[in-house]
Amino acid sequence: MRDTTFRPRRALVLGVAASDAHAVANRLIHLMLTEQGFRVRNLGVCTPLAEFADAAAELDAAAVIIGSVNGHAVNDLADLPGLRAMGRLACPVVFGGRPSIEVGGAATGRARLRELGVDHVLDRAEQLPALLDSILAPVLTHAG
Repeated sequence: MRDTTFRPRRALVLGVAASDAHAVANRLIHLMLTEQGFRVRNLGVCTPLAEFADAAAELDAAAVIIGSVNGHAVNDLADLPGLRAMGRLACPVVFGGRPSIEVGGAATGRARLRELGVDHVLDRAEQLPALLDSILAPVLTHAG
């Protein structure tokens, strides 16, 4: 089993994309991450990307986790390249949910999110803890 004692040392920013008001999955993911020892700042629903960037900078977050189930994630995250270029969102960005409203457009939506600079696109919330462990472990190993 992986050593997860480092989880409380780093903060995560969690929230739902700007055009999406679906709160239930966000709350369940928050509870899951908290129960597994992560420190989570939950920005809630309808959160503009700039607010994710501000919270990540304020907390020195290890990752930003953005969910959306309404299928408009590509539009909601369109400013990510600009924020990255300005150095305002340097930590890994993880997306979970439905990337596209088009029938059969999930693969295209995932590819477009990656083009925008999303580091990881997940299909299920259960994938999140292991992914975060893989993101956090190298950071903490190098930080000492």
